[in-house]
Amino acid sequence: MRTDIFARLDRETEPPKIEIPRMSRTRLALFGGTAVFYLAIVIAVLASSWLVLIDWKVMLFRPYQQWPELHAFLDSFVVLGQRGPTAVMVAAWLGWRSWRQHTLRPLLVLGVSLLLLNTTVGAVKIGLGRLGPHYATQIGSAELFAGGDIFPSGHTANAVVTWGILAYLATTPTTRRYLSALSAAVSLGVGLTTVYLGTHWLSDVLLGWAAGLLILLALPWCEPLIGRAEAWILGRREMWRARRRQGAPSLPVAAGGPRPGVPTAQRPPVEQPAQAPRGQVSVGTLAGGPGCPAAPAAAPRPGTPVRSGDRLTQTIPQPAMGPAGARQVRARPTARG
Repeated sequence: MRTDIFARLDRETEPPKIEIPRMSRTRLALFGGTAVFYLAIVIAVLASSWLVLIDWKVMLFRPYQQWPELHAFLDSFVVLGQRGPTAVMVAAWLGWRSWRQHTLRPLLVLGVSLLLLNTTVGAVKIGLGRLGPHYATQIGSAELFAGGDIFPSGHTANAVVTWGILAYLATTPTTRRYLSALSAAVSLGVGLTTVYLGTHWLSDVLLGWAAGLLILLALPWCEPLIGRAEAWILGRREMWRARRRQGAPSLPVAAGGPRPGVPTAQRPPVEQPAQAPRGQVSVGTLAGGPGCPAAPAAAPRPGTPVRSGDRLTQTIPQPAMGPAGARQVRARPTARG
């Protein structure tokens, strides 16, 4: 067993026993309190209450002009709340976790959380249609139903969900505690950075924090669906592997032999050498080799003695029938004393 620091990068031999979070009483109480806070923020903005006045005071203060030396750093830091870059980074990490622990749960949890984030936050954004501080038209107005899409803050909600998933999927209490603190710091910083840059109202950020936290707290209700989805995907994978094994040859095939399911090419028929006419001797036969090409031997002249073995023969002309019915003469060997 490896004891160095890189041993944790190896794949585990067996899937670990992962404790799936459940909807406990504490989590249920937090979910209810966050939902009440969410509704209170929406009602305060709809009623153009004191919260809208604070939004305008912060916007007119223009923090990006008060501390311009922070603008370059915070303009880059706010990328940690953008959905595209953060989703790619976290998906790469959770993909390695899925491979190492022989489970698809980390990737499925990320997919479900991002789906809930896009549907819930996107629906409220489009439904309320609030304009941002840079596009505000009337001082003191909530700027609702004007075709905007900044309430709640998508950067803030995405930072809460994306980085909070790492704490949700932690396997030890210590790791979960550290990752919870890290995700809270990142989401808090991203939300305040959007207020500094003037891209969001303060109430947008408050509602974004509440929206992201609601999704994280509601994930245990989605665990049964995630488990069924993982079982279905793994079952389809095993069926595909079984089909591949059935299609592969079960017995070893000798080199050059036919393979199952592969049609063998038909060989052209071997031409048999033509038999020499009676009284003629093939050159291949005289050469003594079956591989020599057969060629018709010249017929001996009538009366010429031919030695066959230890006997002397002489060809005598004999009559033969030609194609036209006329009698033709051909040589026939005759033995002589």
